[in-house]
Amino acid sequence: MTTLDTTTPAQTPAKRSSLIWISRYGTLVAFLALIAFNMAVTPNFLSWQTLNVNLTQVATIVIVAVGMTLVIATGGIDLSVGSLMAISGALAPMIFLGTIYPIPSPALAVTLAFIVPVVVAGALGWFNGFLITRWSIQPIVATLVLFIAGRGIAQVMTNGNLQVFRNDAFQFIALGRVFGIPTQVIIMAVVVALAAFVIRRTGFGRQIIAVGGNEKAARLSGIPAVRVKRLVYVVSGALAGIAGLVVVARNSASDANLVGLGMELDAIAAVAVGGTLLTGGRAYVLGTLLGACVIQLVRYTLLANGVPDAAALVVKAGLIVAAVFIQQRAERG
Repeated sequence: MTTLDTTTPAQTPAKRSSLIWISRYGTLVAFLALIAFNMAVTPNFLSWQTLNVNLTQVATIVIVAVGMTLVIATGGIDLSVGSLMAISGALAPMIFLGTIYPIPSPALAVTLAFIVPVVVAGALGWFNGFLITRWSIQPIVATLVLFIAGRGIAQVMTNGNLQVFRNDAFQFIALGRVFGIPTQVIIMAVVVALAAFVIRRTGFGRQIIAVGGNEKAARLSGIPAVRVKRLVYVVSGALAGIAGLVVVARNSASDANLVGLGMELDAIAAVAVGGTLLTGGRAYVLGTLLGACVIQLVRYTLLANGVPDAAALVVKAGLIVAAVFIQQRAERG
């Protein structure tokens, strides 16, 4: 009796090679194609004003997405980053405005406004890691706790009120320029460079990849998987805290209802489009940077050519689906 073979035929070497090439370089090709398209179609695309708008819009996404890259590389996910941005963005004005406690030295107040919110956000990131490693709670569930409660904490801190301020020293983090380059873009570049160095050149970076690739094997080889996973959530939280400071400084106001809203989705999208496997075991920091730039350029291209902003959400979803599909096909032998 003849039986039907229902197994999926293996990919040919040429097909798999092409899928791997697309998964690695497809984001760069898409980025260059978007630039070429806008140069041909969009008026004033090459102006400094256009470049400035796109860079400042993408900076906070990249800062958060770099932390998300490290978390995803360990096989986790962090849904709390938007809420941690709201907490950080709410806390900073409360410090230099003296809402919590009047600080006589303006310089000290601004310094603390930079440091304390980032430390708090990092500590809350550690809490995420603790839930995951100590109680074996799935990352999507553990970080959902602060996704929900974190924004509520920020709203309680501010009584739901908009905090409007003008503080040039604090706002330099977003509105300042160094040699004509926006400060927030410099922060973004430093974060990307440091993360790329850590992943490629340090033992901690290799431990991150090992834990995400096979946690059991990593433990057996002596890698402190618990410490590694907690540290990446601390980094993710701290970077979300920095992004929250940038957002409120740029807006000259802190709104706990809006700061960081939807940022977790933008960050995950940038990571996925950038080529980092959502199942862990890889981390393409430069890919994340390109992924965020592609998403931003898609949105800009649609808006500049009269397409409603809602269409960008549909395109973003399509990019994520395409990226994950290509990753899965490339991983199959």
